[in-house]
Amino acid sequence: MEQSVIQPEKMELVVVTHVVDAITFWAQNVTDKINEKINVMLTEKCPSAPILMGRPSSHKVYGARYSEDKCWYRCTVQQQSEDKFCILYIDYGNTEIVSRSDLVELPEELQTTGLAKKYRFWGFHVSSEQDSPLFLQGKSFLHNMIHGKKLRVHKKSVCFDGTILVEAFQGNLDIGEELLKFKFAKVSLPGNRENSLPTVNLQECPGLWPSRNTPGELDTLGSSLGCMPKLRPIFSDQKPQIIKEQKTSVALQPLEKLNVDQEPLTEIQSSKTDANAQQVCSQDIEQVPNETESELQMMREVINAKDMQIKKLKEEGSAIQQYASLLGQQLEEAKLELQMLKESYKKTKETEHNHPTTIANRISQLAKKVDSLRKLRESSACSYDEDHLLESITIIMNYRISVPLSSERLDLAWNAYDQTLENLRGCQTMVEVESLVNVRNEARGALLAAVDDFLQEVDKLPINERLHRLKEVASSLTAIFSSVMLGEQTEECSFEKFCEWKEHKQQKIKNVRKATDEALLALSSWATRLSKFSYLMEKTSLTEEDVADGVEEILMNADKALCEELSTESSEQDDQGRKVVISAFNKAMQGIQRELSMLNAIRQKYEHNTQFKQEIQQWQIGPPKADELFAVKKRIRSLRSQLRWKLVEVSCLEEAEELDLPEILKKKEEIAETRNALFQEISHEKKQYIMLCDLMKRGFPELPMIYPDADINGYMRSAGLLMKSLDRDMFDADPMRELSGRRPLLSTDFQGQKIVLKCYAVDEESEAKMLEQAAHYHRAQQQSPATTVPLLALFCGKSDPLAYVMVPHYSNGSLRAIQRSSPLSFSEIRKVMKGVALGLQGLHAASLTHASLHPNNVFAIGREKGIVGDYDFTKTPEQRVSDSGMVAGSISLVAPELKQGQLPSPASDMYAFGGLMLWLHVPDFNGSLESERQNVEFCGSGLDAKLHKLLSKLLISSTRLSAPEALKEDYFISVDV
Repeated sequence: MEQSVIQPEKMELVVVTHVVDAITFWAQNVTDKINEKINVMLTEKCPSAPILMGRPSSHKVYGARYSEDKCWYRCTVQQQSEDKFCILYIDYGNTEIVSRSDLVELPEELQTTGLAKKYRFWGFHVSSEQDSPLFLQGKSFLHNMIHGKKLRVHKKSVCFDGTILVEAFQGNLDIGEELLKFKFAKVSLPGNRENSLPTVNLQECPGLWPSRNTPGELDTLGSSLGCMPKLRPIFSDQKPQIIKEQKTSVALQPLEKLNVDQEPLTEIQSSKTDANAQQVCSQDIEQVPNETESELQMMREVINAKDMQIKKLKEEGSAIQQYASLLGQQLEEAKLELQMLKESYKKTKETEHNHPTTIANRISQLAKKVDSLRKLRESSACSYDEDHLLESITIIMNYRISVPLSSERLDLAWNAYDQTLENLRGCQTMVEVESLVNVRNEARGALLAAVDDFLQEVDKLPINERLHRLKEVASSLTAIFSSVMLGEQTEECSFEKFCEWKEHKQQKIKNVRKATDEALLALSSWATRLSKFSYLMEKTSLTEEDVADGVEEILMNADKALCEELSTESSEQDDQGRKVVISAFNKAMQGIQRELSMLNAIRQKYEHNTQFKQEIQQWQIGPPKADELFAVKKRIRSLRSQLRWKLVEVSCLEEAEELDLPEILKKKEEIAETRNALFQEISHEKKQYIMLCDLMKRGFPELPMIYPDADINGYMRSAGLLMKSLDRDMFDADPMRELSGRRPLLSTDFQGQKIVLKCYAVDEESEAKMLEQAAHYHRAQQQSPATTVPLLALFCGKSDPLAYVMVPHYSNGSLRAIQRSSPLSFSEIRKVMKGVALGLQGLHAASLTHASLHPNNVFAIGREKGIVGDYDFTKTPEQRVSDSGMVAGSISLVAPELKQGQLPSPASDMYAFGGLMLWLHVPDFNGSLESERQNVEFCGSGLDAKLHKLLSKLLISSTRLSAPEALKEDYFISVDV
């Protein structure tokens, strides 16, 4: 078949992974993109996966370590011999024998179909035996030609074993024809016939394969095969060896290829047409040599042979169709006859059942029924399920644990204790504190007594055992009933009703079985009398009348009892009984869940009160003190004095007429040591504040009143940001002149970290406002710490009216700095801006509007992690959004509604976010983003469709997305950050 005839959409692009023989290979579809992901998962999971134990399953996928590269690949086990396994690598097609230590179990996510498929050239079979040199040459020839390369294949059929029969092309080269030329493969035709057509000179006529290459092309191909011999193609004066030997070969075809006159006939007809054209041309070349005339004569013979084959194939096809039609009629007649036989057999059985003709038949039927009944009595699944449910109900009802009696008294004690703590938090004077502390201590004592009673009572309860038992009962009931009763709803009924129904059913079964046993006992007694009467060697008092008396009635009673019990045992539950069982099951599960919840609550309450008792015992002698905090503050003051004095000494030495460099260096080293010690004490001070704040929340709200100098309330109001012990003169800071604008920025080190000090001019009113806004931002930042810039500390200058905010220093990490030096790629932009969207989502969730999102205030850490910077805490959102820095290139980041006088909102932040996205992708954008048609156009920008859709929804006021909605857009869903 010529390649040009095949439609492009029917071609499939594959890459060859393994060659089996001259016509068979394995390949992966080029469009499959999961091979690399599977290899990564195998590398992660296989080294720690369990080794295969026992016999492997032929239906499971395992991991195997390949002997050559020691890497892990997926495989299936084909055969096993002791601890050696013959495996097939399902993603590549090659096989190997490995030991048990090289085979591991794989998780469920890797139990998928292999990536490689098995292909075979359509219409060919191998021309030699497997161990012959020609077979090995053919395999090597195909391996050198296609292994690791991309082929275009046209699927023709599928074999029973899943092998795909194809035509394959590499560029314009037909691989199948090349194999045929070198005699590595032979043509297989339908009907168990071998190709009997002689081939012709390749340069003079197209022959059976019209698209074969010229001899020159074959020489070029052969020269690239290294050590492979150059084999001649078959010419017209040579017949294939397979024809000489008169062997037959059948190409593997699927079941649906029953019409033998389809594709192969098309090829023969095409050959016939070509041959006819050759015959016409032969009339014009009467002057050719005798050798050419001989070849033309052979072609005529070929055409005649093809005509005969076509005629014979058509006759065979017509005969097959007629035979298939005849078989269809016979099948319909057989179905009707079978149906009539079934009806006749059914009527016969009913007649025999109602009117047995002989005693032998009746006894035979009774024996079969007895055997069936015996099996039914031995295994009654429905009865087992109901019995298990009844047993579970007994466990649920009889072994329940009630709420401890001391639990209610404990709750009252906790309420009284919490009330005293609340009163302490609201007191204003020390006089009130002292009296309320005494009340609190009394309540605490009563609470501790109640806690002891509760803990002692719970210790006596088998809570863990009961929890374990209830979970077992719930698991077994769910396994038995949920699969058959899932989703069925019934009216709730009591356990007593189920027990009554169960007792009634058992009594009914008992009565039926009793009647059956009595009837069979009567039959057994009659059989005993019969055996005594039939024993001729002894005299007996039994007469003929004694044996025959009541036989008919005995047989009828036995048959009736057996039929009744069989119908009772094998019948399904009636609707009423099913509803009762379902209702009892549902109520049992509800009871289990209620008791499990109660027991878990008791256990959690036990753990909470145990922890409270352990914590409060250390404060029995006296309340916690702030002595350590004051000691740290004292050491800080001392170190600050030392630092100032050493700085003055260094200044004096540097201003002296004669510089003493060794002394200056020594003093600077002392200054560095003193500064580090000072920063360590400040860190210790913060830990003390954290401990006191925790104690204040847990039971000592009086601490701020007892130790007013510690200013614990001020520390808590600032969310732990305010550090009064810090001052500007402690830092060896350098001004950042290139970034400082309306406020100075200082760069320095703090506890081994590079930081930036942002300076703000404040008065008494603006200082309080700044503390409030900074604390609000700090709390929101702690909820999403990875996507917003953290605040490390906040302090006010003691010698100047300035407030300082300490933040990490991201050197050249702002978007503006990065875009100037080395702009982000599209994939990097997507990852960075997803982080920015997450940061805005966290701020907006805390009811914060940023209002200062611009290129200098967004940072790209490592060019992949985007975080949102802080803002000026001395300004309102309205003041921040009016900043002249709210621009990216020529794009204004101020939302249209703000220009109309509306207040900043999360929606205006998302507009600035969209403007940043547009600037990053199109830095020189100079169009208008305001549109009355509510449809922003980015003509000529070359934006991705997903990005265009996202920007349109961000830069239009009426349909602007929120941060969570933006993160759900297709543009961000595909990014992995």
